[in-house]
Amino acid sequence: MSQQPVIHSRRFTSRVEAADGVWVFWSADGREDTSKVRNLSLGGMFLETPVSKKVDSTLKLDFLVQEGQISADAIVRRAEPKCGLALKFTAMGDDDRLRLDMLVNRLRHTAANR
Repeated sequence: MSQQPVIHSRRFTSRVEAADGVWVFWSADGREDTSKVRNLSLGGMFLETPVSKKVDSTLKLDFLVQEGQISADAIVRRAEPKCGLALKFTAMGDDDRLRLDMLVNRLRHTAANR
């Protein structure tokens, strides 16, 4: 009997695909843009953008979703040239965290019903 290797994730929370067209307004280093969110968790997200940022760069994020406005600070953990940025949330208010939780739950529910 062969055993499959165990793959451990460094993420504390699993990501959910943001197939419903979740967009975020973001700013960094005086530049502002709006980008599609590819996937999302309570700990971070992947932002689709051709703009590249260095690892450890900081961004300010503002989601406008049906759950209400969600504002957060994030740091770039990985940059994929011409594809996007993997972000880790670094600061978020309590009300924003609650709305983010509601958004992630809605996306999970939507994905489960496809």
